[in-house]
Amino acid sequence: MEPSRAADAEAQPPERHDPYAALRFRDFRLVLAGRFIATLGELMISVAIGWELYQRTGSALALGLVGLTLVIPVFLFSLPAGHVADNYNRQRIVIFSQALLLVASLALAALSWTQGALSLIYAALFLIGVGSAFSSPAASTLIPQTVPPEMFENAATWSSSIWQLAAVIGPALGGVVIALTGGATLVYLLDACASVIYITLMLLIQSRPAAPPAKRETTLRSLADGLRFLGSSQVLLAAITLDMFAVLLGGATTLLPIFAKDILHVGPVGLGWLRAAPSVGAVLMALTIAHTPPFKRAGRVLLWAVVVFGVATIVFGLSRNFYLSLAALLVLGAADNISVVIRHSLLLLRTPDAMRGRIAAVNGIFISASNELGGFESGLVAWLFTPVISVVLGGVGTIVVVLAVALLAPEMRNLGALAPSPEAEESLVREAEFEATAQEPLVD
Repeated sequence: MEPSRAADAEAQPPERHDPYAALRFRDFRLVLAGRFIATLGELMISVAIGWELYQRTGSALALGLVGLTLVIPVFLFSLPAGHVADNYNRQRIVIFSQALLLVASLALAALSWTQGALSLIYAALFLIGVGSAFSSPAASTLIPQTVPPEMFENAATWSSSIWQLAAVIGPALGGVVIALTGGATLVYLLDACASVIYITLMLLIQSRPAAPPAKRETTLRSLADGLRFLGSSQVLLAAITLDMFAVLLGGATTLLPIFAKDILHVGPVGLGWLRAAPSVGAVLMALTIAHTPPFKRAGRVLLWAVVVFGVATIVFGLSRNFYLSLAALLVLGAADNISVVIRHSLLLLRTPDAMRGRIAAVNGIFISASNELGGFESGLVAWLFTPVISVVLGGVGTIVVVLAVALLAPEMRNLGALAPSPEAEESLVREAEFEATAQEPLVD
């Protein structure tokens, strides 16, 4: 008697995990390459603008205004940008946003070459903030158009890895260009070239764009629906909250110049290593995640990763040994990358496509706000007390937030696989369909 099909299926070896699954899709490679090049240019500019403004003014306030100028457009335009990303062609939005960034980079190059007015430099930076506010939600929602849902986690891992690699190379490359040329003009021109390449790669994408909604919502209604969906998803809200508070309280990287000069006594070279360490740790962790099977207990992994982030922050704050501090930052970056991959995967897997732009915009606001406010909080506590107390308290606060989320969000604590169950996936579809039909008038 022939064995049953079930027996044959059991006899087959389990399907091997393919760490390069997402990279086998041409359009995903184009998106990844574009984001890498754009991020490289963005981080080169961050070095160049700081160097140039301090050279010209010698003022710490001039440097502080850079972050403020860049974050104001995020607060003003991110939510409308999320609405636009959910109602119009996302690929075109990225292209138009990059064109805006191209104009801003060329303006900075001209102002740098001619020693133009500082007010115009800040105007160009504001333009960069506007372009980034519209580009980010649309770019983050392109991935689902380039890979199938079962590869979202792998795609999120490679996306994070590429970003962290750019975070290692970009600042160093910007510094080298400034050192070789004696000015920042070429850095701005290189960033303009990066925007041109990104636009070209976006034009080469052949994947079918997301279908536009049958009836476009008003902006306020659209934003309200997105916020209501996020509030109803305990898992998404908990993941974003954890990441936000970890960045807000874990301000070790903000105070690195003080630690390098006054506590560890390693000078500018040591500062460069300290700045690179978190990104190196993140890249190594991203490659590790890519080569291992998907998370089976993602909730616990995320909670423990943020705990490790907090502990590494405390170790760095208390350390007086350069190599121990370097190791703590490596671990900090690796733990943070686990959080980033899980959060990004959840946003891709548990958000209906019709709402991905708005949810990505809310996530972007939280992260941008926590970055800027986290730097301010760390500096304020360091000024009131000491840098060591600031960093250690931040690490302790991060662990307290993990405990609070674990107690208040049992769905996160018990989260297994990142992909929702078939029942939950059907619920997401039904909810999206209900939101769409709710927009239709009852009478003509």
